[in-house]
Amino acid sequence: MSEFETGLPSVRLIQSYIKDKEQVQLKLVTGDLLEGRIFWQDHSCICLLDASETQILISRPAIAYLKPNG
Repeated sequence: MSEFETGLPSVRLIQSYIKDKEQVQLKLVTGDLLEGRIFWQDHSCICLLDASETQILISRPAIAYLKPNG
């Protein structure tokens, strides 16, 4: 298992989204589009909270892109 590199720009950007409770849009490689806010991240997954506060666990390799919603 690899170490989670908190110094990477992508990790820091996602941490800022978590801290600011920013709404994001996350597109999966399957074409599915998810919206919500990121609850937490680790080296293999991101946990997204949808509008009903349901936790959705997403594997990093399944993500095509992630951007602020707005």
